[in-house]
Amino acid sequence: MTQPTSPNTSDPSPFLTVRTALVLLAAAVIGLVIGGLTFLGGGQAATATVAGLTASGASVLGLHMLIS
Repeated sequence: MTQPTSPNTSDPSPFLTVRTALVLLAAAVIGLVIGGLTFLGGGQAATATVAGLTASGASVLGLHMLIS
């Protein structure tokens, strides 16, 4: 048998909104691309990691303001 549902129960809010997930995903892709290009351009792995993290952090702010 099915359980009766009460009309007062509501779905919980999502953990991340679609907008937040899109901004974070795009920032991760941008960071990976910048880090990969830095490494392929002759940079060391540590330099590429710092460049990728910096690019993803900066792009979060830009994408946050751009996507509204």
